[in-house]
Amino acid sequence: MSTRTIVWFRGKDLRISDHAPLRDAADAGEVIPLFVLDPYFFAPTRARELPHRMQFLLDSVGALETTLAQRGSRLLIVAGKSVEVVPRLVREWKADRVVAQRWVEPFARERDRRIRDALGAKFELHEGETLMPPGTLRTGAGRPYSVFSQFARVLRETAMIRTPLPPPRSLPPVPTDVGAQLAVMPTCKQLGIERNPALLEGGEQAGKARLKRFLRDAAAAYPEHRDRMDLPGTSRLSADLKFGTISARQVWTAVEDALNGTPAARSFLNELVWREFTHSTLWDRPELLESPFRPGFAGFPWQYDEALWRAWVVGETGYPVVDAAARQLLGEGFVHNRARMISASFLCKHLLIDYRRGEAHYMKYLTDGDWAQNNAGWQWSAGCGCDAQPYFRIFNPVTQGEKFDPEGNYVRRWVPELAKMPARHIHHPWEAPEAVLRAAGVRLGQTYPRPIVEHRLARERFLAVAAQHLKRDTRARVASPTITRPRLDPSQSDVLSPGVRTRKAT
Repeated sequence: MSTRTIVWFRGKDLRISDHAPLRDAADAGEVIPLFVLDPYFFAPTRARELPHRMQFLLDSVGALETTLAQRGSRLLIVAGKSVEVVPRLVREWKADRVVAQRWVEPFARERDRRIRDALGAKFELHEGETLMPPGTLRTGAGRPYSVFSQFARVLRETAMIRTPLPPPRSLPPVPTDVGAQLAVMPTCKQLGIERNPALLEGGEQAGKARLKRFLRDAAAAYPEHRDRMDLPGTSRLSADLKFGTISARQVWTAVEDALNGTPAARSFLNELVWREFTHSTLWDRPELLESPFRPGFAGFPWQYDEALWRAWVVGETGYPVVDAAARQLLGEGFVHNRARMISASFLCKHLLIDYRRGEAHYMKYLTDGDWAQNNAGWQWSAGCGCDAQPYFRIFNPVTQGEKFDPEGNYVRRWVPELAKMPARHIHHPWEAPEAVLRAAGVRLGQTYPRPIVEHRLARERFLAVAAQHLKRDTRARVASPTITRPRLDPSQSDVLSPGVRTRKAT
């Protein structure tokens, strides 16, 4: 007997290849593809808070509509709150069940709990966002891993990465009695978003093309070029992985097949393992979206200097690499991973501004904004996260620029005021001779700002503040070992993108 199944596409699975819910439904009988325009994301005021992700999402859903139509089906779009719409449609469409891909975020798990309360066994979740179900790997004591190297070793020793599922060649047509109260996908203009032509193209075919291009052009030199901000040495697949226009399993197997155990393969796949680690960590510790992993950083005396914050946001700190990262974020919804680390370290440690402000700013503008990776990256950079860099490691933006943008081309692209500066001075123009500045058309304090803080003094200040706070916290925890963390409100989902030390496959 045929089973009628609603396949609920939810924004992290916008593909038909390697899509377990779709394959399950097609094998069982009637298939009803569904996308819900939940006002949590699609209300215009909300959509404007995540403009780049929304554009990529709209394009990817449009591509999915086309792909489903080519296979004989169609995507049904319904507006309303998911927790109300999905149970109602099960009744109205006389569906036997709903299948969807699991999310790891705490607010999504709460959404799914409410739907399961309404539908019971009719609601089935499949894995697919990660290589392995989150929470699978445990230490010998049965606890979650808090050290990445240990997690990575166990995953590589035990994980069985299955062959990705092929796309269905055809799908049954949507039943004729289904389709009332349908909506259409809004445009960016209707949501009050100005389209940004600099963003990557969304959709499954675009994601597959990016993967193919990376394997052809850049993958073999990935270990040498991945940190170079001036070279196209990364895959640019982070948005595809975030929105599921391509699956982590597809990327993993394609890289293994193409690079065949080489150092380049190990280096790149390690980035996918880091992604796995961040998702697993958030699954086990949902409070991380609100509070630092390391209890000693609770109550850290961050400062709230709005002038410094604004200079960092718009790219006018006087440190060229930091400013280039800020402008790249706003300009194309992406920041090179090395630039993310430098920028985040600067905000937290040079300016003493709360990492959560930077996390929210990145989450707003990054096309690849992923809650697990963004949070893990920012906490890594601040020194308060799971397997984070030590708090006393502080990136020098000048030496980082000289090492990973040696000719200054990354800076020249995003900070055109410095385009004519010679490479030897471009990362510290305030030290350049006046004749060099004049020849380059640079007037410090006018055409380009002087540094808003001095590196050595800012470094010493952070180290002193952090040492004092952490020492005090250590004494407090000796006296009172119980640590109370604030409870996460699952309705507060998007703390406004990917992370900074997101060792992700970018």
